[in-house]
Amino acid sequence: MEGLASSRIIPIQASCKRHYSAFLPTFSGNLRKSLNRGQVSMMKRPKSLDSVAASIQPLEASTTGHFDNKQPSKEVLELWRSADAVCFDVDSTVCEDEGIDELAEFCGAGKAVAEWTARAMGGSVPFEEALAARLSLFKPSLAQVQDFLEKRPPRISPGIEELVKKLKARNTNVYLISGGFRQMINPVASILGIPQENIFANQLLFGSSGEFLGFDANEPTSRSGGKATAVQQIRKVKGYKALVMIGDGATDLEARKPGGADMFICYAGVVLREAVAAKANWLVFNFKDLVNALD
Repeated sequence: MEGLASSRIIPIQASCKRHYSAFLPTFSGNLRKSLNRGQVSMMKRPKSLDSVAASIQPLEASTTGHFDNKQPSKEVLELWRSADAVCFDVDSTVCEDEGIDELAEFCGAGKAVAEWTARAMGGSVPFEEALAARLSLFKPSLAQVQDFLEKRPPRISPGIEELVKKLKARNTNVYLISGGFRQMINPVASILGIPQENIFANQLLFGSSGEFLGFDANEPTSRSGGKATAVQQIRKVKGYKALVMIGDGATDLEARKPGGADMFICYAGVVLREAVAAKANWLVFNFKDLVNALD
């Protein structure tokens, strides 16, 4: 998620449907058991742009014409093909929506939370402050989250399953790095065949009766700059020689730094954040482009 305060944010029309995967029924049962285990349980993450849409200009064919990074350089292609790890953002990248906005809408607080999301995406408030403020507006219970997960399957972006499958076939390790919540990301990871230990995300906290307690502030992704920290931790522990970050927002771009990601690919298939896209090593609107570039 997120962008920069001065940038235009342009929604992209995508032809995607909710992903009812064979993994989900089994997962939902296991999830219900795991969520009810112990006195304090943990939960998951953000995305929807209903009330934000009114302030967003529609995409025009000429809008994307001024970017000079839509065609990768030789160096970018070589790095993409040699990467031994790829980290993906989840909201508006792997998935087509913002998890926290979708959950808030399901719980009856969609508009108010979406307004806060717009502020967070604009970079006008620290991420942790916006996260706490949004959750305080509707305080989802464990039962509500479980109901949401069962009734609102994740909307997977077109082409992501093929891309992840191809990366794994090349022995490239795949990670999900998200400012959203783990329990909402777990079904996505299950669909894509990504192991739980390769998920870096936040946790919702619940009491023994399933009441909302807050979120785990110890997770690096709960704070501004958290994705960059997570990527640096991954690289330090695993010792990857070439690591790529793929996402749509400013916090994804921040992961490209010494000791972190070597390259940032901006995926604008859901929403184009112009200031972020302009600084990317490579701007793509379709995951198929990344698949083809691996051949």
